Amino acid sequence: MKMVIIGGSGLIGSKVAETLKLKGHEVIAASRRNGIDAVTGEGIAEALKNADVLVDVSNSPSFEDQAVLEFFQKSTTNLVKAGKEAGIHHFVALSVVGTDRLPGNGYFRAKLAQETIIRNSGIPYTIVRATQFLEFLDAIAYTATTGDEVRVSTGFLQPIAASDVAGFVAEAALAKPLTGILEIAGPERFPMNEVVKDYLALKGDSRTVVGDPEAEYFGSKLQPGSLVSDENPKLGATTLKKWLAEKAA
Repeated sequence: MKMVIIGGSGLIGSKVAETLKLKGHEVIAASRRNGIDAVTGEGIAEALKNADVLVDVSNSPSFEDQAVLEFFQKSTTNLVKAGKEAGIHHFVALSVVGTDRLPGNGYFRAKLAQETIIRNSGIPYTIVRATQFLEFLDAIAYTATTGDEVRVSTGFLQPIAASDVAGFVAEAALAKPLTGILEIAGPERFPMNEVVKDYLALKGDSRTVVGDPEAEYFGSKLQPGSLVSDENPKLGATTLKKWLAEKAA
């Protein structure tokens, strides 16, 4: 099959592309680097000629509320238009667990807008919602740090490794469209303050982590289950300790 991966040079997309190529599929790892820009529409129609599956794992270069909303609205609208014209059989998009639970979070609002465009497109689709990436723990700690103190929510995280995410996205691309949502998550569930504390300790970082139920997560107060899946998700295999050991190797 011919597969076009939007965001194909990124953290997830590069891994998805490699997996699908190893399985013998024709893969176009689309990005602005090779003249394909979903936001402007440049190069999309040509890339999608004779394509069977369109995979979107792209991400906005800006996380400012309006910018990220415009990114996903424009790019997804362009992809849907070009995909319908090309007659693709399956649109696979990576999203986030909890998009419909945190309306105060601009990024989650943008991802929900993306999902809505795909659901209304008429193209058979699978939306893969992932929990927060293990690779995102640094950013969580950084944004919550004042001086030597890291104040984070006590809501739960079930962080998943990017390699596991890529594997699930590749599996979805090879499967029949769900015309629905597949949720994926890491194998361990912890209060956010505990996983950040363990992560920093395993790295030898001496910052003090404080759990605060009122602490905001990128502009939103979390309920205990805001960021974890209750939909019997597919679970990745990579634990926090395994992931850190692999990074250190």
